[in-house]
Amino acid sequence: MNSSYSFTLFSYVSELPAKWNDLAASTIFLTKEYLEVLERSSPNNMVCHYIGLFHEDKLIGIALSQFLDINQLTSFGERDKCIKTSVRNFVFKNFCSHVLFIGNNMLTGQNAYAFSEKTDAKMAITTLKKAADALKLYFKRKGEKIHITSFKDFEEVIATDFKMSGFSNHYQFSTQPNMVFEIPSQWKSNDDYIAALSKKYRDQYKRARKKSADVLKRKLHLEDIIKYEDIIYDLYFHVANNAPFNTFFLAKNHFRVFKEIMKDNFLFYGYFLEDKLIGFNTLIKNGSTIDTYFLGYDDSIQKEKMLYLNMLYDMIAYSINKGFKEIIFARTALEIKSSVGAKPQKMYGFIKHEMPLIDRFMPRLFTYLEPETVWQERNPFK
Repeated sequence: MNSSYSFTLFSYVSELPAKWNDLAASTIFLTKEYLEVLERSSPNNMVCHYIGLFHEDKLIGIALSQFLDINQLTSFGERDKCIKTSVRNFVFKNFCSHVLFIGNNMLTGQNAYAFSEKTDAKMAITTLKKAADALKLYFKRKGEKIHITSFKDFEEVIATDFKMSGFSNHYQFSTQPNMVFEIPSQWKSNDDYIAALSKKYRDQYKRARKKSADVLKRKLHLEDIIKYEDIIYDLYFHVANNAPFNTFFLAKNHFRVFKEIMKDNFLFYGYFLEDKLIGFNTLIKNGSTIDTYFLGYDDSIQKEKMLYLNMLYDMIAYSINKGFKEIIFARTALEIKSSVGAKPQKMYGFIKHEMPLIDRFMPRLFTYLEPETVWQERNPFK
């Protein structure tokens, strides 16, 4: 019976089956609405496809693929200038620049696929692998040879399903952890969070709030996002370009399109000093979870006003006050996120290079692709 699993590749959201959103209940990031955001404002070096899995004629699974041409970037990241970075950039340009992700490289967490309840997960994953092979062929015909195929981000239990579904010859990797803030059910307001902090971290909270006393935080609506679009992009790009490594940069219209389509599920907060926009952060409502999204700030003001730390506190306060169960803080700035109460959650993926010789050295090569971050976990609670 399960041998009749098949797949269809879709290039446009308008082509997706009527019942697509029924399967996207587990994550907003597979809904037609979110996929339309990608379609209308994905990074310039990204091409998305949407994968439907079928049992006979019935839709039983949905997935997202992203092809990235990293050679199109003018910079992979400006922060680290050293020999190792130069080697990494050379390796990337020549052997690793065409990457096919089954999953979402713009997010952290299991947003790659969703299956219906009675689906045989192992058989569906095997079918997903066949879909990835078909995509490689599709891009090859267009003159874009895929170097690397990567399936990401999964918790350990799902990674086991992959290993039993034809992925034993793929290199299983674990990147920086996903930082997750679990909100205790007894917390009803931000005061409960502050009360739970140890003296050291409560003092840190008070100091940060005092430093930013003259910074005005304001929720921005669509017309505001359009009005400040140039400044918003400059603030975002400054932060993104100073990251240790980039595989894409957002399109300039990304936040505008996100707000237009996702409406109240997408929250945009601007931070103003003397009427000047000096920073912003974004949140996405994803069921009972809040996903933190991209942010930006003026670095010369950030340090003095402890702006980034205050943004984290604001995200926590909003999520508690609105009754959310957890916050996905993703996988950057691990130590500072740990200092506000987020805990590391290990995520796994599978990666394979198309050239067997290079694939043999994937464990070593991967340290260049995903440099390890050394950080110290904090516990801010009593």
